[in-house]
Amino acid sequence: MPYPSNHSAMALFVQRLASHTPLGAEARQALISLPAQRIDVRAHVDFVQVGASSDHVNLVAEGLVGRFGQTGDGRRQIVSLHIPGEVADLQSVIVPQAMTALTALTGSTLLRVAHDDLRRVGLEHPAIATAFWRACVLDAAIVQQWLVNIGQRPARSRLAHLFCEMATRYRHLDQSDGRRYRLPMTQEQLGDALGLTSVHVNRTLQGLREERLVAVARDSIEILDWDALASAGEFDRTYLAAA
Repeated sequence: MPYPSNHSAMALFVQRLASHTPLGAEARQALISLPAQRIDVRAHVDFVQVGASSDHVNLVAEGLVGRFGQTGDGRRQIVSLHIPGEVADLQSVIVPQAMTALTALTGSTLLRVAHDDLRRVGLEHPAIATAFWRACVLDAAIVQQWLVNIGQRPARSRLAHLFCEMATRYRHLDQSDGRRYRLPMTQEQLGDALGLTSVHVNRTLQGLREERLVAVARDSIEILDWDALASAGEFDRTYLAAA
C-alpha cells in the first residue's frame, strides 16, 4: 500500500479538527500548508520517551500509535491509541516534556510538525487555537473513559468498549463504515491496553466470537451485533461526539 502524501495526511488531521470546531477556508489551508518532516517507524519501536523534551508534535499518517506508561520492572499500560489523522502528543505544544511515552504498535508513518509553526497558526487563526484546545480536551475524555474501563469493568466489557470506541473513531474520519475496521494489535498489546494478560484477552475474544458479537481476523474487526456489543461494553458514544 502506498504511503499517503503529506497533504492527504494533513487534510485528514484538518478533517478531525473541523468535526468539532468550525474552520474557515483560510484556516484549513494554513494547517494543510504547514511544513512537516515525514518519518517511518518500525513496529514495536518507542519514538518518544518519558521525560524527553520535544520541539515538534507527531501526526499519525499511517499505522497505529500507543501512548503508554511503564513501571520500574518494565510492565506497560497503554493509556490511549492514536489512528491516522490524529496528533498523538498535541499537548506537547504547551508542555514540551513528555509525561507519557509513544510507541509504534505497527509500522507507522508520522509527520513531525514544529511547535513554533503550530503556535504561529494558532495566533494567526483563533479558530485553530480553539480547535487545538478542544482536541486536547477530547483526548483527555478518552483517557478518562479508559480509566473507568480498566478500573471498574470486567474483561468482557473492557474489550467490547474498546471495539465500539475504535469503530466510532475510525468512522468519524471516514476510515470505517462503523462496523468493519483495521485494528492491527496483538493480543499482548490489547492486554497492555485493557489491563489483562494475553491469555485472558484470548479467552475474552473467544467468548465474544461465540456470542456472535464480533468477528476477529488477524488485523481487523467486524462488529456483527452493534447493539449487543455496545450494551456489553456499557458504551455511550457521547464522549466521542466530536472526536
